Amino acid sequence: MSRQLLPVLLLLLRASCPWGQEQGPKSPSEEPPEEEIPKEDGILVLSRHTLGLALREHPALLVEFYAPWCGHCKALAPEYSKAAALLAAESTAVTLSKVDGPAQPELAEEFGVTEYPTLKFFRNGNRTHPEEYTGPREAEGIAEWLRRRVGPSAMRLEDEAAAQALIDGRDLVVIGFFQDLQDEDVATFLALARDALDMTFGLTDRPRLFEQFGLTKDTVVLFKKFDEGRADFPVDEELGLDLGDLSRFLVTHSMHLVTEFNSQTSPKIFAARILNHLLLFVNQTLAAHRELLAGFGEAAPHFRGQVLFVVVDVAADNEHVLQYFGLKAEAAPTLRFINVETTKKYAPVDGGPVTAASVTAFCHAVLNGQVKPYLLSQEVPPDWDQRPVKTLVGKNFEQVAFDETKNVFVKFYAPWCTHCKEMAPAWEALAEKYQDHEDIIIAQLDATANELDAFAVHSFPTLKYFPAGPGRKVIEYKSARDLETLSKFLDNGGAVPTEEPTEEPAAPFPEPRANSTVGSKEEL
Repeated sequence: MSRQLLPVLLLLLRASCPWGQEQGPKSPSEEPPEEEIPKEDGILVLSRHTLGLALREHPALLVEFYAPWCGHCKALAPEYSKAAALLAAESTAVTLSKVDGPAQPELAEEFGVTEYPTLKFFRNGNRTHPEEYTGPREAEGIAEWLRRRVGPSAMRLEDEAAAQALIDGRDLVVIGFFQDLQDEDVATFLALARDALDMTFGLTDRPRLFEQFGLTKDTVVLFKKFDEGRADFPVDEELGLDLGDLSRFLVTHSMHLVTEFNSQTSPKIFAARILNHLLLFVNQTLAAHRELLAGFGEAAPHFRGQVLFVVVDVAADNEHVLQYFGLKAEAAPTLRFINVETTKKYAPVDGGPVTAASVTAFCHAVLNGQVKPYLLSQEVPPDWDQRPVKTLVGKNFEQVAFDETKNVFVKFYAPWCTHCKEMAPAWEALAEKYQDHEDIIIAQLDATANELDAFAVHSFPTLKYFPAGPGRKVIEYKSARDLETLSKFLDNGGAVPTEEPTEEPAAPFPEPRANSTVGSKEEL
């Protein structure tokens, strides 16, 4: 090769091959800049491009996955921003952020987001194992949940002054007295303290404090500014401290012996895990009714942990409670007992005055099985059988549904249920189609206002077929809710041909909704 051509070839190779290019250092201006993370009202706004950066820069990061159309997300937004401001003001090392789930589907899928809002807490940049946020949805609760994760969940108490200051400063204070703070029971105690946000926690190993509070062994003590003032939970020397047992103890003893029902107390009432509730319905505007509270409260200590005593003011916004028990405000003062697991309701047999003795006797009678539960029922409408769809209530259900000469098809519905409303035209059409068949009855029953002894209804709509003949036979219908399939079911004697589609969804009894399902439109 000519010596004159060699330099030319080298230049051509250097220009055409990436690995032949100059590899000198790049100037800072040539590096692609990292995307800056925007903020809204003190909240980082993240995307799939910036989440990694946020995790690197913020060792404690709470991420809210939200949807712009979600009503619960809109309600949370101002509280979320307030929480961020609270934490920033006290220099707590935690950052709040948010992700628009529908706009960032890759992130929603990565973190298994199926409803909005969903909140996840990331520690030390760990992207694969975030902690689900399980705390309150108001600013102080959010802030406290985070404080107990980035800081101590219980205050270390060294002397009597510190212990007394803690007890005096809060309504509910839990102090763990442990002779060895390295014991695994202490870890259990601190784990519970992380989530029991309505209580303040302390712990100590100081012998002087054991002596001051009259303790000789490891004990968890609940101090409260009401009722007994103090409740002790000794640690089992053989089995150690059980998280579930301690949690139940604290929930039970942190409740007032008598709790007035309202929107603030109802979540705690149902979280207490005490299945039996005794309700006193009174009109708090009447002096004669208020005088009954003393006797009601006098009976309560005998049933601590077994029966929750609740006062319902019929003069307040409690119409839904009255309706659930089938009562009118004029029935006050009166007692009702309910087991929230079985939903069985009980009323006093004699209807006498409310005194400590009568309340105690009523509780014992129910707990000992001496009182039969009562069932709710509307009155039978005069025209219950005048329309194609017959109207059933608790009082006429047995007579109609179990008539041995009729094939009875019943829709159990709730007035608020969307699925029930959607199938209403098909049910009316079915009734009109078979109204001339003397042996077929198409009926419906409002299961929110009528209870049945034969069975309980747990979702809506529930469709049941009661074929003619002896034996009180019941067939539950679980196929499509269109006129054609319903008709085939009736024509086939209570069976759907195998080629028919499978069960459609049903709505459960209503519960407080904290979230909205992804992609759904909220029902108001």
